[in-house]
Formats: sequence, structure tokens, C-alpha cells
Amino acid sequence: MICSLSPRRLALAGVLFATLWLAGCGSSPTAPITGTVPGQLSGATPEPGPATRTVPRPSAAANPRDYRKDAARHIYDANKERIYGGKLPPVLYAVGTLQVNLDAQGKVLSMHWMRAPKHAPEVIAEIERTVLEASPFPAATQLGRVTWTDTWLWDKGGHFQLDTLTEGQP
Repeated sequence: MICSLSPRRLALAGVLFATLWLAGCGSSPTAPITGTVPGQLSGATPEPGPATRTVPRPSAAANPRDYRKDAARHIYDANKERIYGGKLPPVLYAVGTLQVNLDAQGKVLSMHWMRAPKHAPEVIAEIERTVLEASPFPAATQLGRVTWTDTWLWDKGGHFQLDTLTEGQP
């Protein structure tokens, strides 16, 4: 059986194809319902915590570099038992550099891995979960929206330091 396409059927097929193609290119303006944010490499979501998280003291940082200290201190305060005390070992299990985009109130808008420890996907997930659980971060009153970039230094036991506040290595 020979099937010929009339110009009308060909045009309808083209419209259908274009519609499906454009639908596949669309993106949602908000994060998926799973609790993830744009840029995450894992599906990590924050663990259920207290219904009322305390809002951190606002940051008076005048630039993103100064804001790094306030954001790092906020992570340290929320994770005291997970911070590696003293100088880190000479060989680390994972090192990753993450940019976190925050709105004017300190809520995480998105993440961007500049250097992801892809050999340790569990560390990627744990870092992302730690960031999400720490939200909201100190509001950058002089900056509004801010991008916080820091390097996470991770040992095999699951303890870490942030480059901004690291005690170094021997």
C-alpha cells in the first residue's frame, strides 16, 4: 500500500512536531515539588526540621567576598558537630566548589557547581542538603540578592570545613 502525504497532512504533521518540540524545550520558573532548586546535581531535600526556624541576624557585608564569612559562619553554626576541628588531613576525600544564589531574604534560589566532587555523589547530595537546611541565610541588607561561593573540604568521616573558615592543612 502506497501512502502519499497531501500538503494539508504534511502541514498538520509539521505543526504537531513543532508543538511537541517546543513543549519539550519549556522550563518551569519554579523549583520542582521535590524541594530541589535549579542547579542541583542530586535530589537532596532538607530534612524536616523545627516548624519555626530562627531567622539569622542580617549581614552588613558590602560585597559578595565579605558576605562569604557570614554565610560560612551560618553553615558552621548550624552544623557544629560536623565541622572538622583543627587542621585538615593532607589528603581529603572530596573537594567541591559551589555557588549558591540567594534572594534578598537569604532564601536559596539556585545552586551552581563550579567543581563538583563527582567521584563522591554522596558528598554532593550532603552538601546540597546542608545548604538547603541552612536556608534562610543572613539577609544581605546592603547587597540584596547575592551569590555566595565557597569551597567545601570534606574528609572520609563526613566532617568538613569551608575554605573561608578553614584551619588549613599540615
